[in-house]
Amino acid sequence: MNDIKGKRIFITGAARGLGAAFAVVLADLGAKLFLTARNVEPLSALAESIRLRTGTAPEYHALDLADLSQVTLFAKKWRDENQPLDILINNAATWLSGPMDSHDAFAIQQTITANVTGTLLLTRGLLPLLKASPAPDILNVISISGMSNVPLQGASVAYVASKYGQAGLTDGLRQELRGTGVRVTALYPPNIEDLSPLHPEDWDRPRDATSWITTKDVVGTALGALSRARHVHFMSVLMETATSNFHGH
Repeated sequence: MNDIKGKRIFITGAARGLGAAFAVVLADLGAKLFLTARNVEPLSALAESIRLRTGTAPEYHALDLADLSQVTLFAKKWRDENQPLDILINNAATWLSGPMDSHDAFAIQQTITANVTGTLLLTRGLLPLLKASPAPDILNVISISGMSNVPLQGASVAYVASKYGQAGLTDGLRQELRGTGVRVTALYPPNIEDLSPLHPEDWDRPRDATSWITTKDVVGTALGALSRARHVHFMSVLMETATSNFHGH
């Protein structure tokens, strides 16, 4: 974990849940963070919590992955400024639940655009900066909803399709970037219990073998992959509970 200190890490979907947990833990480890989400207000509150905790506030910016022009211009600005970047954590995802006929075309389009096209364009735009790092990583937080024969558990067909798209995106990236030094990892969590490291009474509470996987478990698993020696690549990391309920993330 000492390898995390000083690294420049970009996290999407960082305003709440898993993304916020990533931000707090990585800040505790001494990473230099840049956080994005659709809404800037919760990002501002999270940045202030991290400042009070560590003495250093992360940078943050509103970014809607469904707005492809915004994504493209944002990545170009980062390239023009030659921002250093070591790790990209693609965590953001637009959730959509319910049957197909309960959604209009716009909701379906926004879900797939944000989760697949927006993630792809942001990654493409930041890739030159990652390639300049001595130890670059791309971590795509997908979901078991992106795997075959997993029950919907309330997820819409559009959401599942977008997660399959993210899985294909990750596999394609891994093949295209093989030999460049950029590691690409797909992380497939099940439904998770949302805990925050800002609340240690819950974060550090012991779990038994029947407990749901928590945000702490997912962050720890991701850090295990990111902190391996550079010759070790985790192509896909599938997480499941002891009861194997396969709920979607």
